[in-house]
Amino acid sequence: MKAFAQIIEKILGAVVGLLMALMVLDVTWQVLTRFVLKEPSSYTEELARFLLVWIGLLGAAYAYRKKAHLGLDILSQKLEGAAKRKLDIFISIVCMVFALVIMIYGGAKLMLLTLELDQMSAALQVKVGYLYSVIPLSGVLIVLFSLDRIINGDPEPETLEFYE
Repeated sequence: MKAFAQIIEKILGAVVGLLMALMVLDVTWQVLTRFVLKEPSSYTEELARFLLVWIGLLGAAYAYRKKAHLGLDILSQKLEGAAKRKLDIFISIVCMVFALVIMIYGGAKLMLLTLELDQMSAALQVKVGYLYSVIPLSGVLIVLFSLDRIINGDPEPETLEFYE
């Protein structure tokens, strides 16, 4: 499970990085066409919006895996040993239940409904259900990373080190 989660983490990091690069190119093209060519592109704003949503949701799963997500650690800093491990397991279970109910179940219902209604995005002419597929996908990733935390323990959070 740990090795599988590490492979998924690396792939996820690369995908989020690629989406960020695409967004930079998209917004650069938008600025160029609007202010330099004086012919604004019709699809760049919508593409940037959808890329931002995908980056945010996939990035949230990646940050959760890296334990780099915003969180309150007042209680966990005061605990040690078995009590700290039990609290970490409880937190992972709460995150997993949220991902299962809200992101996977709710996201899948939203995705399937918009696919069934054949809703299309205005500029890109892509089915909105495909764009919403990132919600259950991110939920599945968070559940996977939660299970890994429960089974193998928490990874150490990412920290920045400063050198003088």
